[in-house]
Amino acid sequence: MAPDGKPIPVPTRTNRDTLIWCEPYLLKIPYGFADRKSTHSVGPVRFRALNKKTFLPSLKGRVVCQLLMRSHPERHFGLRCLLNSESTKPLKTGSPLDLLENSTYRMLWSATLVSNLGTLVQTVGAGWMMTSIATSPVQVALVAASNTLPVMLFALPAGALADSFDRRKLMLFAQGFMFLVSIGLTVAAWFDVLTPWSLLAFTFLIGCGTALNNPAWQSSVRDIVPRESVPSAVLLNSMGFNLMRSVGPAFGGFLVSVAGAALAFAVNAGSYIFLLAALFFWRRPVAEKTLPREPFMLALSAGVRYVGMSPKLLRVLSRGFVFGLGAVAVLALLPLIAKNILAGTAVTYGLLLGFYGAGAIAGALSSLKLRASFDNEHIVRGCFVAMALSLFALSQSTSLVIDCLVLTVAGASWLLALSLFNVTVQLSTPRWVVGRALAIYQSCVFGGMALGSWLWGGFADAHGSPASLAIAGGLLVAGAAIGFFFHLPDAGGDELDPLGRFREPELRLDLKTRSGPIMVMVDYEIDQKDVPRFLALMADRRRIRIRDGARQWALLRDLENPDIWTETYHVATWIEYVRHNERRTKGDGEVTQKLRELHKGDGPIHVHRMIERQTVPLTDDMPLKPYTADQ
Repeated sequence: MAPDGKPIPVPTRTNRDTLIWCEPYLLKIPYGFADRKSTHSVGPVRFRALNKKTFLPSLKGRVVCQLLMRSHPERHFGLRCLLNSESTKPLKTGSPLDLLENSTYRMLWSATLVSNLGTLVQTVGAGWMMTSIATSPVQVALVAASNTLPVMLFALPAGALADSFDRRKLMLFAQGFMFLVSIGLTVAAWFDVLTPWSLLAFTFLIGCGTALNNPAWQSSVRDIVPRESVPSAVLLNSMGFNLMRSVGPAFGGFLVSVAGAALAFAVNAGSYIFLLAALFFWRRPVAEKTLPREPFMLALSAGVRYVGMSPKLLRVLSRGFVFGLGAVAVLALLPLIAKNILAGTAVTYGLLLGFYGAGAIAGALSSLKLRASFDNEHIVRGCFVAMALSLFALSQSTSLVIDCLVLTVAGASWLLALSLFNVTVQLSTPRWVVGRALAIYQSCVFGGMALGSWLWGGFADAHGSPASLAIAGGLLVAGAAIGFFFHLPDAGGDELDPLGRFREPELRLDLKTRSGPIMVMVDYEIDQKDVPRFLALMADRRRIRIRDGARQWALLRDLENPDIWTETYHVATWIEYVRHNERRTKGDGEVTQKLRELHKGDGPIHVHRMIERQTVPLTDDMPLKPYTADQ
């Protein structure tokens, strides 16, 4: 609010005119003149306020604002609004690349790009080295599984840590751990002491670091960019990875063929340094927490409970698992295709992965247009079918050119599907549990990939790679058909911002945060004609209550006065009751408002909050507060 109580419009690209309050002046920045070096008077100073590409304060404008803030403190508020517009302004652009104008995001994205290059070089080195030292195709396929299995096993604990602790510090620890493991892998390869199982152990440990890092990194996206830009950020992250996939594997294959796998592992170890440095210099804004940190086991159960009571998320998870199970056949069997079917070298393997990555980049660039033209279900269904056709083609082809073209389609389908799943989870989950929701999603997808790597490797061992690819393609066709019965929801329609209306009641009893259990009873008076609508709303209320931590939920009806309904539930402690209410979103508030409209009692809906005892204590263990006892 401005000093006179008027609201301050935040600069956006959609506004025809941007108004910035600056007491006692008003800056009016016409939309159409930003490209023509318009100047605007602020007292005796004239300056160009906006950069023509970003519609954000220009460097000169920022300098002038800083000078004015020092010389004219009375104008501080409005000028501060202009200066801080970068972090709050939605970027409504036609390309994910516009996000690179955000300096913080650009720094982290660039460092991640280098780290992804190292990861892919290491993947090529490990995959090709396993083809040389392994005795079975299953061991080759397990290289992919060793990277994905840790995500399935440890993603949920990592998500709970991401929601409870500083995500920046968590990522620093994860990247440092992977850096040390990569050094160990490099040393072992250099001295030629690696066995198939020790190689799998090293890749498994690197996968553990990835499992710890991913939920923190992905849930940090909304700390860097506004909610409206999350789909673009997810796409750009995926595009960055696949950009390196189009270059890294070929580069890795060249390194392996020239100098051996040890050099590839060394390149990966060095790549972590850039991301470690970027994370060190990033100063993430930390939101003030009014409640103590949730215990770890309770945080785990809260995440599982939230996802389990969210039908939209369950559909995303099930489709993601099926897609990962079938689509991973490409990556799991690609080393065998390159070596046995195409009779190629490590360079051939890298080239195939490069075309796979190039297809993913094309998918990322076309994603926004596809999302504007089709709903989520049709896009995902198309990705299932396209990936299935790619697997069928790979099972029959013996040509390098055809395989490269087919892998381009497979890469585009892979990125479009997984990025859409990721965006849907992020935009369908409130901030307090987004790390755990993303972790559970990753557990499902990567669990499917780990199971698929083992499954398709076993089929390839028994029946050959072509047969294994064809069966995986058939599974994906079935996955596309599932969409006719379990339609994938669109993202972004839910009001997930905190409602912020709960005020902790003033209690007469001297309760501690750990006091409990707490029983809550909510009384409603409902007219008989409104009972069907009331029951429908209470079904939503039950799901919301249990999702946010309520236990033993029940709905009671008075036998003598049927208009009286009572909602009851328990929470373990008083602090859990407070936490339960602070989790309420604006979307949940709409259900509450509709229930208030149905309530026909003389007064408002009455809430009873009671502490429960299963036995009768010999003394009063719930004394009154001192100031209350004296009254």
